[in-house]
Amino acid sequence: MKKDTLIVHAGRHPEQQHGAVNPPVYRASTITFPSMAALEESSKAPFEGVRYGRFGTPTTFAFEEAVAALEGGWRSIATSSGLAAITGALTALLSAGDHLLMVDSVYGPTRKFCDSVLRRFGIETTYYDPLVGAGINSLIRTNTKVVFVESPGSLTFEVQDIPAIVEAAHRHGALVVMDNTWASPLFFQPFAHGVDVSVQAATKYIVGHSDAMLGTITTTEELWLKVKTAVAAFGYAAGSEETYLGLRGLRTLGARLRQHQESGLAVARWLQSRPEVTRILHPALPDDPGHALWERDFSGASGLFGVELKPVSKTALAALIDGLEHFGLGYSWGGFESLIIPAHIQRTASNWKAEGPVIRLHIGLEDPQDLIADLEKGLERMRKAS
Repeated sequence: MKKDTLIVHAGRHPEQQHGAVNPPVYRASTITFPSMAALEESSKAPFEGVRYGRFGTPTTFAFEEAVAALEGGWRSIATSSGLAAITGALTALLSAGDHLLMVDSVYGPTRKFCDSVLRRFGIETTYYDPLVGAGINSLIRTNTKVVFVESPGSLTFEVQDIPAIVEAAHRHGALVVMDNTWASPLFFQPFAHGVDVSVQAATKYIVGHSDAMLGTITTTEELWLKVKTAVAAFGYAAGSEETYLGLRGLRTLGARLRQHQESGLAVARWLQSRPEVTRILHPALPDDPGHALWERDFSGASGLFGVELKPVSKTALAALIDGLEHFGLGYSWGGFESLIIPAHIQRTASNWKAEGPVIRLHIGLEDPQDLIADLEKGLERMRKAS
């Protein structure tokens, strides 16, 4: 099936739901069994079928089936948030004494987890330049168990050479875990590029309406039980209401993402022409340093990108941001609404140089001309406050 068809049909079994096109929300914790024998039999395969609410309900399973089909993996695991998906995958695959290679442009909470919890667990993290490519071979140790990639990178949007990193990691027996939230499985196929585990903050584009916290972990057949066991042990369960909202959002992912892409590029191209802007951090633009890799590996771009402004004071930047009408000032992204935040970029293994402040924009589903007009007024306020 083509992706747009798969988005509509994956995980749907109307014949099991009296013909209803959507599975109902199964609000369940306790599951009863008809006999002791049935109860004991269920313990032999605790993650198959409906056994206890924390392990999943038919609503959960429908969502997981749909995500796995889209990502091209074996099976998916729903979690309570994107961060739960990241931490669940890493703790499943790492033990005390292991070494983790973590991309330096990673999502901030992932870095915090590595520097606090994993360190306390006796797991060493080494950050690496997102543009290292095949050069990551020299950083892999005998105890390196996982190489974590996020492409494009958070806030700065570097595109990584995933096939080259995968080849080097697998040659040394290490696994590759990818945060695939920016592109979603619509625009990047992690397993077709050799990734072993793909995580997403389904809160973002999959849910798409800024009304649910949800994460996903998709794995190969060999890793699914190991990851599922660890996630269940930590109690990272997604609620049935949230997985239902994830399924609802998933059905329109193709239509929404193409609009995010089109409007995002329209706004980005307009910003390129502004004298207040130093550069646009968007891999789908031809002059972006990561454009060639993006064009090779991705089939589209989302509505999230960065803007480096020329040097201005904090007061002037606030004049731009605080007066915006159509952009909300808030974290997260992927919903129907446009958002803006000032970016606080942290690097420990690679150089990041910017003359002025960097802002991150998420372009929602509004008319891009209204967004451009809003930003134009904001830039004028910033100029006057400078």
